[in-house]
Amino acid sequence: MSNTVGFLFDMDGVLVDSNPSHKIALKQFCLQHGFDLTEEQLREKIYGRTNKDWIPNLFGNLSPELVKQYADEKEALFRDIYKNDIKPVDGLIDFLEKLDSNQIARAIATSAPRENVDFTLQYTHIEKYFMTILDESFVSKGKPNPEIYLKTAAALGIAPERCIVFEDSLSGVKAGKDAGCKVVGITTTHTAEELHETDFIIQDFRGLNPKEFISTLF
Repeated sequence: MSNTVGFLFDMDGVLVDSNPSHKIALKQFCLQHGFDLTEEQLREKIYGRTNKDWIPNLFGNLSPELVKQYADEKEALFRDIYKNDIKPVDGLIDFLEKLDSNQIARAIATSAPRENVDFTLQYTHIEKYFMTILDESFVSKGKPNPEIYLKTAAALGIAPERCIVFEDSLSGVKAGKDAGCKVVGITTTHTAEELHETDFIIQDFRGLNPKEFISTLF
């Protein structure tokens, strides 16, 4: 059984509750460039999407070089804001240990750039749990397109229908469902009501057993 199911983790809002710091960085970045975004605009247009998706939506038609420049600027701002507060979501380390001891395949599937992935893994000391990591550079279409989860399942050599996705954003939930995966929603960013299209809802990873997820969802 252990090799027939894959656990696919989004990063921001799942492995770390980083979205409050992302929001501060986004608001600061947007204000510096003349945009004062409401919470609703942030949730609908930015959260869970790649920089190369939301930056042109905000600024209009830009060269790839300028999109990358803006993205690097915003992410550096985020890392500086978050570095003193970063920690794993409650119960995550114990949950990853259980995945390890049961030899259950797992991967990170994130819209974030690799610099943020390395930053997160380094500061939370969870590098050893993830041999397979797909970041924004692996996809041409960000969430809610299912490409990231289809490619991550393929990287593990497991059918999407046998994968469990952990997501906090609505665009990520849609990506996971459209890929054919089971989706577990974590209520760091959205309420349980907002995550109603998921197959299971958690607040964090405390007390959770991966084997119970497998028996419940399959």
